[in-house]
Amino acid sequence: MQSTVLLALGAYRFSINTSAYQKFDRTSAWRWPSTERIGMAPAPQYVGPGEDTITLDGVIYPHYRGGLRQVDQMRAQAGLGQPLPLVTGFGRYLGNYVIEKIREGQETLMSDGAPRKIEFTIDLKAYV
Repeated sequence: MQSTVLLALGAYRFSINTSAYQKFDRTSAWRWPSTERIGMAPAPQYVGPGEDTITLDGVIYPHYRGGLRQVDQMRAQAGLGQPLPLVTGFGRYLGNYVIEKIREGQETLMSDGAPRKIEFTIDLKAYV
């Protein structure tokens, strides 16, 4: 069965049948520091774009499809120590991002300790 790709981060593919993310949060910021003024309120001044971050929250059912090593594959991409292209499943290039953090939670363990459910959160930061 062919897997539908939701998002590609470097060589890693988030897909419906393997590591599907349930939530995509993107935060874009712009820098407006305030300049103090005598006898008046501080005046904000635009100095350029700020950080652009993305957080993906998802669930993996490793015995359904994809296996137990999917979060390890995400970590391998992070371990490359380089910006990775981020592309949506419908072909929109979002830019280069670095993986800042990966969180993993395992539930419903089998007798050998293998999880039936893995929840993950991956934090990305735009690399400009």
